[in-house]
Amino acid sequence: MRWVRLMNEHIERQRHILVVDDEPLVRQTVQMLLEDDGYIVDEAESGAEALAKFEPGKFDMVFTDYCMPEMRGDQLAAAIKRRSPKQAVVMITAFPAKLTCSDVPLGGVDSFIIKPFEADALRTAIARFAHS
Repeated sequence: MRWVRLMNEHIERQRHILVVDDEPLVRQTVQMLLEDDGYIVDEAESGAEALAKFEPGKFDMVFTDYCMPEMRGDQLAAAIKRRSPKQAVVMITAFPAKLTCSDVPLGGVDSFIIKPFEADALRTAIARFAHS
C-alpha cells in the first residue's frame, strides 16, 4: 500500500512539457532527454498543432523553436500567453541574432536556449520557469 501511495505522489509531481519544433530529430531529442529525467512530454511539429494541444493549466512548460513554417515561435508564444498569461514559454533557436533585432516582437517568451544545447540548459529552464 505504501508503494502505491509513493507512486501516486510521484505521478502527481511529474511535470508536463510541450515541445514544439518542425524538425523531427530536434523534437525527438528534446523529448528523449526530458522523458529520461521523468517528465511527461507531448510534442507538436507546428504552431497550429501546438495550439490544438494547448489548454491552460495542462503544461508546466512549453519549449518552442523560433524558425518554423506558417507560425514562428514568438507568434506561438504570444498566442499561448493570450490563453494563459502565466504559462512558461522558452524558445529554442539556432538564430539568436534574429531575436535581438528591434523589429522582431518577442512578447510571450520567458527565456531562450541557443542551439546546440546541452540537457542542463533544459533542466535549468524548467527549474527557473515551470509552474508546479
